[in-house]
Amino acid sequence: MKSRQRKHAVVFDLEFTAWEGSMRERWTRPGERKEVVQIGAVKLDAERLAVVDEFEMLVAPRINPVLSDYLVTLTGISNARLAERGVDFITALGAFLDFVGDAALWAFGRDDLVLAENLKLYGWEAMALPKYHNAVPWLNAQGLDLTGKNACDVAQAAGIAFDGQRHDALADAAGVVAGMVHLIKNGAVNPFLPGPPP
Repeated sequence: MKSRQRKHAVVFDLEFTAWEGSMRERWTRPGERKEVVQIGAVKLDAERLAVVDEFEMLVAPRINPVLSDYLVTLTGISNARLAERGVDFITALGAFLDFVGDAALWAFGRDDLVLAENLKLYGWEAMALPKYHNAVPWLNAQGLDLTGKNACDVAQAAGIAFDGQRHDALADAAGVVAGMVHLIKNGAVNPFLPGPPP
């Protein structure tokens, strides 16, 4: 009997430019845009639920190249670190999509819309993004109330500790993975397996 081919899933998270009050005002104030500043992702074996790789890249925003004090405090990403390690959005997105490959793509919430907004903002709107799964409906179906919460809150909501810097894209993605894996190992249906998610 031929063994089932192992599939992978990637859970990602983004950090993007923000200022005090941006979320409340939905980035509608003059000059405010959701420019990606960090992409973090965790690749896991969908069957064994083991992490097999990680991805993290800083992105230099074009419109607002200097991060606000609010965002620096929130994420721990300094302007000096961004100047040293930040790359252009399209370079980071290309590296991220190479990392994803043919894996199923997941995130907490609608980070896919932020990617699409950045493609449009920088003149790449014709570029297609891979199929995407929002983890929130699955998490809600497991009885978690994540209203008003962020990716960094998933692990704790699932009953385990969050490990790392809150609002760091890689740590947040790892927290979503840890929370989902914990729920699966405690009886939830595995949404990462091939086929339509529940």
